[in-house]
Amino acid sequence: MLQSPLPYVLEDRTGAHTTSDFDDIYDRLFFHVATAPQRSGSSATMIYTMPRRASRHRDSQPIHHTPAAVCEFLPDGSLGTVSFTQPAGTLTIPMGSYLRRTSLFGRSLSRKFICSDGREYKWSYRSVEGQEWTCTNSENYLVAHYDLKPADVRAFGVSGNSLTIYEAFGHLSLELVASLTILRHMKQYNL
Repeated sequence: MLQSPLPYVLEDRTGAHTTSDFDDIYDRLFFHVATAPQRSGSSATMIYTMPRRASRHRDSQPIHHTPAAVCEFLPDGSLGTVSFTQPAGTLTIPMGSYLRRTSLFGRSLSRKFICSDGREYKWSYRSVEGQEWTCTNSENYLVAHYDLKPADVRAFGVSGNSLTIYEAFGHLSLELVASLTILRHMKQYNL
């Protein structure tokens, strides 16, 4: 009997794109997303890779390591830069260059980007029934999707929203969380 790999199903603890935890239901992958104190009028959303699942006390504990990604927005909420911490240093990219429109006349919430593996990926807003955001690769394979809790389902202690990243693309999870965070910001500010 063949077993297919289990996707990473990351519970979105709060549903807020600026402050939440994304914890894999199988305890393999954890991210903490937090808003940084304002610097010179801009706002930044920090994304940390975490060693364990979130707890109720995480917000009271300072995080003592460098964020894996920083999404810095301008004072008016418009797009700024996204930075990824790498072993060789920090890579900083303007968000407008990182997340490009899929076509000249395409919807602003359909954006493509290049990941660290050199391949192109695309996020689309409500392009698939039941998925708030859908990410595909250039061959149109499903890479990830962000789903909202159905209105008739109760959630206890979490938002009920989830980000599913298919196992073959797990190595891109930080980039998928960062790009989704930027897109959710764009939707909120109608950018």
